[in-house]
Amino acid sequence: MWVQLDQIFSPSVQHTLDVIGIFVFAISGALLAVRKNFDVFGMAVLAEVTALGGGLLRDLIIGAVPPAAFTDLGFFVTPLLATVVVFFLHPHVERIQAAVLVFDAAGLGLFCVTGTTKAYSHGLGLTASATLGLATAVGGGVLRDVLANEVPSLLRWDRDLYAVPAIVGATMVVLCIRFDALTSLTSGLAAATAFVLRLLAMKFHWRAPRAWNRRSTVTEE
Repeated sequence: MWVQLDQIFSPSVQHTLDVIGIFVFAISGALLAVRKNFDVFGMAVLAEVTALGGGLLRDLIIGAVPPAAFTDLGFFVTPLLATVVVFFLHPHVERIQAAVLVFDAAGLGLFCVTGTTKAYSHGLGLTASATLGLATAVGGGVLRDVLANEVPSLLRWDRDLYAVPAIVGATMVVLCIRFDALTSLTSGLAAATAFVLRLLAMKFHWRAPRAWNRRSTVTEE
């Protein structure tokens, strides 16, 4: 079965969902730049990297060049708009951080699904497609943390589960592909599952286990 994104969502709906996800991811990047005392250029860089990094990595790997980040002006401009919002209103944005995290979780669910589907539509196998779905969802956040000189949240044991919900969503997509059941309904279910798992992880502080019988005395900074 050959899956195309426009068979799941209409182009206009897909584009709108992508822009919303990009905007929310960009907000989180710009907010980290504020906390790091970066100037407005640094804010814009972190916003762009956070919002577009995962999709850019995916497109380069699958050979979808030039990447969508450079062919769709809306994708490139949206993080700049998020930067402007945070630049002037960051105290207010910080106060609604809980709402931002909810939208971030929604973006995570959306991007793990669209990333997996796009990778498969370009000829990758199921496992590789799921891996790129994960990279689409979390890659921008990893690049953001590296540029901000922080250990990526993805790798820290004291952070609520982030990659695992994306892995679950991407796995659901490839299973649907395998059994010829990928539709707008099942895709939405996969995205919703990742979204809900991320929300539950934040609410109950679910974390991945560390090494068995760990003897290290190193403490987390």
